[in-house]
Amino acid sequence: MTSTRLLRIKQVQQLTSLSKSYIYQLCNQNQFPKSIPLVKGGTAVAWVESEIFAFIESRIKARDEGEV
Repeated sequence: MTSTRLLRIKQVQQLTSLSKSYIYQLCNQNQFPKSIPLVKGGTAVAWVESEIFAFIESRIKARDEGEV
């Protein structure tokens, strides 16, 4: 079984250097990985670590290809 690590908002902020409000704005615009609810009906959410790393890599690739 593959291990999937979940990250809370503060960890996502640290990895991406983006503000909390901007992360949620990008999520709403489908430009950032979607969060997943940790408990049905609850307010706590997290992000899949591999999806955050893929987002970061995509930004680096866009920069290198002159798409920024």
